[in-house]
Amino acid sequence: MKRFPSPSFASATVALLLATSASAADNPFVGNWALSLPNGGAGWLGVTQEKNYIDASLLWGGGSVVPLDSAFLYDGAFAFTRVRDVQRKDAAGKVVRTQRFTDAYIARLDGDELVVTALRPRNDSAGVDKEEFTGKRIPPVPPAPDLTKVKFGEPIQLLNGKDLTGWRLTNPRAANGWSVSNGILANNPVQEEGKPHKNYGNLRTDREFEDFNLTLDVRVPKDGNSGVYLRGVYEIQVMDSYGKKTDSHNMGALYSRITPSASVEKPAGEWQTLDITLVDRHLTVVLNGTKIIANQPVLGVTGGALSPDEFKPGPLYLQGDHAGVEYRNVVLRPVVK
Repeated sequence: MKRFPSPSFASATVALLLATSASAADNPFVGNWALSLPNGGAGWLGVTQEKNYIDASLLWGGGSVVPLDSAFLYDGAFAFTRVRDVQRKDAAGKVVRTQRFTDAYIARLDGDELVVTALRPRNDSAGVDKEEFTGKRIPPVPPAPDLTKVKFGEPIQLLNGKDLTGWRLTNPRAANGWSVSNGILANNPVQEEGKPHKNYGNLRTDREFEDFNLTLDVRVPKDGNSGVYLRGVYEIQVMDSYGKKTDSHNMGALYSRITPSASVEKPAGEWQTLDITLVDRHLTVVLNGTKIIANQPVLGVTGGALSPDEFKPGPLYLQGDHAGVEYRNVVLRPVVK
């Protein structure tokens, strides 16, 4: 990672690109891109164009897919920016100022691969970090499959009801809050008062899968938050969102990507059922007996994905770094080809 002497370098670069941006009449960057980020995380870039107007959205590792502040063509490259706020605090920890930084990215094509240079002002204003990473073009999503013709194999019981056999942490260095008792898989991420925050781990299956149908029961406490990751790349949100309006961050949503068609959550502390089908990058979710996502296309990974690659087999993994949660009756039926 190289460091440059002044954060004004990134701002000057953005100004230059804006001043000399080319016509967007012919844009080979339109489409979806799987990003391998500098920190090893998985990201996603989506580029659309209507007439001469270019829009783009970015997933940077964790969190949500967010619209970018600007996106434009320049000298055969695709440039985009995102703005982030950094809080300045005094010695007592009080926020005294919020400073806004602009990160600039310049992407060039190498076949179906993006080579991206990022210029990111450092939070301490002491310089600019220059990073490089790559992206791979994602093939278009195929037509929606006819689920009445899809064949599923024999059910696989993923919990033995006694212990964590067949499961392990995604990060073996994280604290383990998971245990099994009386057929219930529970996560209890206890924080000790007065001690540093303890990072608890997510739990994944040893086995990896392609397309499948998955059914399970889940129980979340008040304000609880977890997630079920399909193939380790697509998060079905699990949280206490009872009584809230539909949102792409609520129970049963494909996190930040697909909003449920109805709010059918149960109150915190009650068992809820999820029936999830993933076939040909199309998703169907039935929550508590009501279909809330109906064979909808999935455009890319969600925040927290283990890999940017949507096409290789992956594990089922359960988010355990937020709050307590319980699972039971986790059964998977793989698609038979």
